[in-house]
This record gives sequence, structure tokens and C-alpha cells, in this order.
Amino acid sequence: MSSPLLRERLTARLDGDFVVFLIGMRINKPWAIHKWWPVASAMPRMLRELQGQPDSGLLHAEMWFSRTIIQVQYWRSMAQLLAYAKNKDGQHLPAWAAFNKAVGTDGTVGIWHESYAVGPGRYENVYVNMPAFGMGRAGELSPARGHMTSAEQRLNAP
Repeated sequence: MSSPLLRERLTARLDGDFVVFLIGMRINKPWAIHKWWPVASAMPRMLRELQGQPDSGLLHAEMWFSRTIIQVQYWRSMAQLLAYAKNKDGQHLPAWAAFNKAVGTDGTVGIWHESYAVGPGRYENVYVNMPAFGMGRAGELSPARGHMTSAEQRLNAP
């Protein structure tokens, strides 16, 4: 389901500290679908699990598909992200074990992630002619005018 186009110049805020988690995979051998498909199909299972657990800490996720698949996730805290990664009853650990068993370092598919802990005054954003997107879906959108007009002003906003 797509969000309506918002023509106004907007900015998004999240209260307090949060985490931006980038995760993805690169299909190095497209013909080896039997190896990369299980890796690709694991992420939707994990997202369904997280979305069914409102206290998990996941605020929002968006994904793009190409040879390199990327997903941007917003989390309430690094502790909640790490707790999910280590949860013995969750979808992540079995998916990680399956990847290591089926693919490991054979080069069929690459996986990666980056985690960034962010706090007030350490980020800024602007959206024009966009649907609610990224942090604008994880946080709260407001007009980017007055004391929120420039990137510098948004970085210094209370």
C-alpha cells in the first residue's frame, strides 16, 4: 500500500535516541537461485515476526530490490536490535545458521549490515513531493519552515 504524495516541504523527528540499521544482500551468482532465494526469503519472515511484536523496538522498515537488496530499518534502541539478533526463539538465528550452512563464504550471495546509533542534534532530513518515507514513517512529520528551513537549522533544533 502506498502513501499519498505530500507536496509540502516536511521534516521528520524522532524523540530521543534511536538506531538506523541498514541491512542487505548482493546476489553474486544469479543462476544459483537455490542458494540465494532462502537468504532473500528470510527477511520477510523476520519482518512479520517483528511487526507482530510491538515492543520489539522496530519502528519502521523499507526495502529496495535490485542485484543488491537494501533495507533501512529504524529501531528505538541498539539494545532492542541486539536482543532480536540474539533471540533464541526468533527467526533471525535460524536464518543466520541456514545462511552459514548453505552459503557461508562460497561467494554465491553476500550479506551486510551497518548500525548507527543516533541522538538529538545528530541528524536532519527533508522531504518534498514524497509520500511519508523513511524516518518520515518511523517518526513524526512536520513542516520544514521557519526555524526548520535549512539543514543547519534542523540539526540545531530542540
